[in-house]
Amino acid sequence: QVQLVESGGGLVQAGGSLRLSCAASGSVNVMGWYRQVPGKQRELVAAISSVGSPNYVGPVKGRFTISRDNAKKALYLQMDSLKPEDPAVYYCNAWGVGAGNNRPYWGQGTQVTVSS
Repeated sequence: QVQLVESGGGLVQAGGSLRLSCAASGSVNVMGWYRQVPGKQRELVAAISSVGSPNYVGPVKGRFTISRDNAKKALYLQMDSLKPEDPAVYYCNAWGVGAGNNRPYWGQGTQVTVSS
């Protein structure tokens, strides 16, 4: 079993920064951050492989940085130059490793609000 716990959300002014963290328990492979606004599907923001290779979705490229610390089983999302279109609930995602565990897991989500 894998458990994911996010932290670091909050209110920030447009142009400001926030850093999200996700603490994982259990063995995980690819990890990522998704976000969801009411009435819309959850969408991928960024993902990172087990060896630290990142991938970003277009709107956040150059502004967000995903990273992980495998020793701490932690995932991070540094969000800079936040825009009015970035507010959402941000979810940590990870694929479990091992027999019976090879499926996606989700955290409870953390709210990010951007004021203009």
